[in-house]
Amino acid sequence: MSNKTLEDNPPTEANVEVAQGTDPVSDPADSITTGVEGAAATSEPIAGSRSSIPQEDYERIKAERDSLFDRLARLQAEFDNARKRESRERSEFRDYAVAGAIEQFLPVLDNFQLALKSTGSAEQLRTGVELIVKQMEEALRSLNVQPIETVGVTFDPRVHEALEMSERPDLPDHQVFEEVRRGYRIKERMLRPALVRVASNPQQKEA
Repeated sequence: MSNKTLEDNPPTEANVEVAQGTDPVSDPADSITTGVEGAAATSEPIAGSRSSIPQEDYERIKAERDSLFDRLARLQAEFDNARKRESRERSEFRDYAVAGAIEQFLPVLDNFQLALKSTGSAEQLRTGVELIVKQMEEALRSLNVQPIETVGVTFDPRVHEALEMSERPDLPDHQVFEEVRRGYRIKERMLRPALVRVASNPQQKEA
């Protein structure tokens, strides 16, 4: 504004008050806020809300939901019962299997008790013990328990446990020549390895 204009229109108190009350530049934040408030005030109910679903459809959906929850609860109960029944049957089968095995060894125990009461000679006692051992071996065979072959075979770390290796030039290298403790298996499952002494032949190692 030029000096002439200011001189022709000097500022008065009324003009100053009008100028102070006017905001020629609007605040963008105020515009955004006003727009949001206006949209919220004029918005319609969201489609799919409870008030927009017919009562008949609402009741049908609610009934289906309750039916699914009831079915899920019954399936869970049936699963829990089946798991408890399976655990109980496994325990009963294990007890039955143990009882069958024990029944095979009761006559062996009876003969051991008779041998302790025997007043015969040492030779007679030895003969009696040998008969009891044969009876026990028969009981093991009836349970599909087989002894692991040892003396005369090549040492096998899968079924043999070496107590010691002795130098034996008269035997093939790594051949089992003595059984210290018998090992057993049930079919292909090993119960315990056989404890053995193994031959070491230096001449064969050098060759």
